[in-house]
Amino acid sequence: MRCAQLADPTLWGHTSTFSPGHFSGVFLPELGERRAGRCTLRDMSNDPRSRDSRRAFIRTTAGLAAFAPFAHGLTGGGTNAYASAILAGDVTTGTGDFQYRVEHDWLMPPAGLAWGDTHGVAEDKAGNIYISHTVGADATKDDAVYVFTKDGKFVRSMMPQLRGGGHGLDIRTEDGTEYLYHCDVNRRRVLKTKLDGTVVWEKGAPTDAEFGGAKVYGNENDWNPTNVAFMPNGDLFVGDGYGKSYVHIWSKDGAHKATICGPGSGEGQVAGPHGLWWDDRVGTLAVADRSNNRIQYFAEAGAGQPWKHVSFVKDSMRQPCHFKTRGDVLLVPDLSSVVTLLGKDNKALAMLGDGNPTNLRGAARKDFIPGKFVHPHSATFLSDGSILVVEWVPIGRVTRLVKV
Repeated sequence: MRCAQLADPTLWGHTSTFSPGHFSGVFLPELGERRAGRCTLRDMSNDPRSRDSRRAFIRTTAGLAAFAPFAHGLTGGGTNAYASAILAGDVTTGTGDFQYRVEHDWLMPPAGLAWGDTHGVAEDKAGNIYISHTVGADATKDDAVYVFTKDGKFVRSMMPQLRGGGHGLDIRTEDGTEYLYHCDVNRRRVLKTKLDGTVVWEKGAPTDAEFGGAKVYGNENDWNPTNVAFMPNGDLFVGDGYGKSYVHIWSKDGAHKATICGPGSGEGQVAGPHGLWWDDRVGTLAVADRSNNRIQYFAEAGAGQPWKHVSFVKDSMRQPCHFKTRGDVLLVPDLSSVVTLLGKDNKALAMLGDGNPTNLRGAARKDFIPGKFVHPHSATFLSDGSILVVEWVPIGRVTRLVKV
């Protein structure tokens, strides 16, 4: 499809997208058909003038004429508050000191590649961004990790072995070298790789693990790791979020060292420990106890002992998935359609893009509600302070939230 054809709104396909400051169109005659190509009108994400001039431009006669067709396409020919917000210059979310401009589809793969469920996100020291996903049916390569520059430009794809299972993704510097840690929920594996995807080690279920004097796993299929977190001493936590709901400690070399908590709904027990984070605001482990609809904090009790319950966070929690921190703020992507920011007291500072309840997981992109999340699965603070959110939707979505 040629760019000139954008003049005809009837040709705007299921995955045509618009986000303030950056817009592009990918046109498919029918959802699920092979990607026909990408037509980029103008990528303003790197234009230093775009942030300051965009509002002024939109308020001109030329600006209204340029943006009105996009508003028409997004609203099916009608009008609504979002169309008005586009014409006014912004879609925002949040309150008080935590207000953000919403830039849906800030990262999009090039022709020949396609998002599946977008599950994990990490940023390296150079500002490169790594997205782990399950790979869309339209993709011509199996690669399940896509890499972009800090400006949102596609760099490369890698990790074909994770197709169908790309899930948790985190990054750590060890002895001056950055490593990625991946969780593969298809093959039930944890992998440590270099930034170029070279595998350092790959491990399955710790079948020798014991908890409370009993063996934890009968075989490798009893577990399914969803995320890792890093301990200050160099070890890592591994959450068995889709298996039998245990949390383990491994060495940085992948050796199992301990099992620190197991399944249940009481204090010190977890159900679906989907995400984990060493919360350096308080110096202890936070677990996204998702199936119990809470965060649970744990502290070390003694060598060889289960870790002890410290506290719950239940207010403002629905289905917390994972965490990141920046200063005194805890970032919590929540599968129930919201991204929550918690202060040092773990009280909500803001609930961003709240789209709950939703029935849009399997919807076409054109049917998503701008400014509202469907199913946030992971998120991170980027080095510039913005927030990047990835969502559990079959066609994938990566949204940047820029503080205003």
